[in-house]
Amino acid sequence: MGHSGINVLFEGENFIRLLGGLWITIKIAAGALVGGLILGTILGVLRTFKNRLLRFVLRLYLEFFRIVPTVVLLFLFYYILPRQLNFNLPANELATLVFGLWVAAEMSDIVRGALISVPRHQQESGKAIGLNRYQLYRYVLIPQAVSLEIPATINLATRVIKTTSLLMLISVMDVINVGQQVIEANNHSYPTGVFWVYGLIFVLYFLIDYPLSWWAKRLEKRRMERENG
Repeated sequence: MGHSGINVLFEGENFIRLLGGLWITIKIAAGALVGGLILGTILGVLRTFKNRLLRFVLRLYLEFFRIVPTVVLLFLFYYILPRQLNFNLPANELATLVFGLWVAAEMSDIVRGALISVPRHQQESGKAIGLNRYQLYRYVLIPQAVSLEIPATINLATRVIKTTSLLMLISVMDVINVGQQVIEANNHSYPTGVFWVYGLIFVLYFLIDYPLSWWAKRLEKRRMERENG
């Protein structure tokens, strides 16, 4: 057992470093989700307005972040735009910005879909009692849309967390990058350490994402039962 591959996890501060990398991953994902959900909610509401130009511009924004692969967005914001626009952000902050803009785009579509799914008669009832547009959204549309948004929002969160595995490409010291460094530094002493390091990383991602995925499915099942029963 002296050179068993699993020992690589406990050599020196390797385990602590991996947990530190996981914390960086969680911080970036959490920051992106908070900022993206707020901005995405605002954009989603705006996409339900009848202004064609506004809806067209916001649709372009959504399609841009859907069509362009996340890895390309990271390279664009990390390597190309800083040189062209003469600005520089730390890799962690830039990653949070990129993921936040992506979350905002996806969230805008979730919010728009939930808002237009609210029964028409609910809107007409609100207008009939004299609610203006702001009051209609605040007291009628948004409260009812929230229950429709939550499962899709949780699924979006799991996608963001999984996609943070790309952060190593822009030198962010996330759990994947730290894991790769641990493997390279201990490859001679622990040739099979790669399986244990990535096995641990798999377990860490699973422990974060699976409860969220289970929660989203449970909420969606409850919603369907309420609608059918």
